[in-house]
Amino acid sequence: MYEKSRNYDTLAKNLAAEVVRQSEGCELCYCVDGGVSEDRAARLLLNRKDVKAIDGVSKGERAAARARLTGAYQSVSAFELSGRELALPLVVYDVASREIAGDIKLLLAERFGDEAPALYLHGDGQKEIPLFEADRQEAYGAETALVVFDMPLLQKKRFGFSDVVEILRRLRAPDGCPWDRAQTHASIRINALEEAYELVDAIDRGDPDRMREEAGDVLMQALFHTLIEEERGAFTVTDVLSELCEKLITRHTHVFGQDKASGADGALSVWDKNKMAEKGQKTYSDAVNDVPECFPALLRAQKIAKRVCKGGWNFTSFEKNLDKLYEEIDELKEAEKSGNKSAVAAELGDIYMTLAHVAHGLGTDSEQALLDTVKKVAARYNEWEKLVLADGKDVHDLSDEEWLFYYRKAKAAVKA
Repeated sequence: MYEKSRNYDTLAKNLAAEVVRQSEGCELCYCVDGGVSEDRAARLLLNRKDVKAIDGVSKGERAAARARLTGAYQSVSAFELSGRELALPLVVYDVASREIAGDIKLLLAERFGDEAPALYLHGDGQKEIPLFEADRQEAYGAETALVVFDMPLLQKKRFGFSDVVEILRRLRAPDGCPWDRAQTHASIRINALEEAYELVDAIDRGDPDRMREEAGDVLMQALFHTLIEEERGAFTVTDVLSELCEKLITRHTHVFGQDKASGADGALSVWDKNKMAEKGQKTYSDAVNDVPECFPALLRAQKIAKRVCKGGWNFTSFEKNLDKLYEEIDELKEAEKSGNKSAVAAELGDIYMTLAHVAHGLGTDSEQALLDTVKKVAARYNEWEKLVLADGKDVHDLSDEEWLFYYRKAKAAVKA
């Protein structure tokens, strides 16, 4: 049956089906090594009302006792390790071959580190080893197990989400760090913005090392604010994670529900529809008013442009959007002639907002377009100044012809 099965899940189904077939008209006992709950076929059989379980000592409990584990521990079959949220101390049984031991080593080393202290158990023998030696032992079989011990926080080389929470709670404890204890939402508010911008900068630079660091800093800021509210009894880390997971599920109804979506635009439409329903937004004005006021001006402008367009406030063509832009430019000219600085500022604001509408109509990100141009202008200026100084001239004493000459050279050297 093992040879006829494509994988271990199929094997369990085939075994369970065979037990049921042979039990017809008689009482039959299906024996497993270890505990009933540790055998996949037995677990399938337990779904039947005509099956009775007579449990024995589990392989996990047997390994834990030999490793002298006390208190809580996690016990998982080697065949079910992948995709599990793992914690120490950890008992892994069914280490049936060197290949399986190698897979276990790679998975656990990524989570707990190569040097994590472990105990190799096979038959009546046992051996203390570092985790990286899990697939370097003499023998493996159905009775082989691996126990990975817990480690004090300061001895760990690899950390998980719970470790971050534990460290931050320790820093906020009465005997923790005085600076961390003194912080409030308001005092570290700007840090969240700074860390987010630093992550974006790392992304723009294509620097994976910095991305890894800055992503951690962004995560820390979110957790710090969460723990402040946890101390007040408002909500917990679990509340935050639960709301996040629920949001991801309920907004992706084209994945987890009955909605259909064709391509990225269709998926975004489903997301927006579900978001409005979730937030109780009955009108498009509700969605417009939901755009955070702390956004950078151009980013907020493009967000609002997108939402008012969805609400029917948009020009039907690129040409009409351009006509509106020219209209605003003419009004700026009139304001400049009047010498009224407030009117000039207001007309400039209208132009920026109209440009956000133009960008939305063209499917262009206003913020990114401007950032790209700012980067290009800075690079061209650097080249321009270098060319001027190389000829021994003062950047402030150039004629119009000289200025244009160096500008063209700089523009040719620094492409868009």
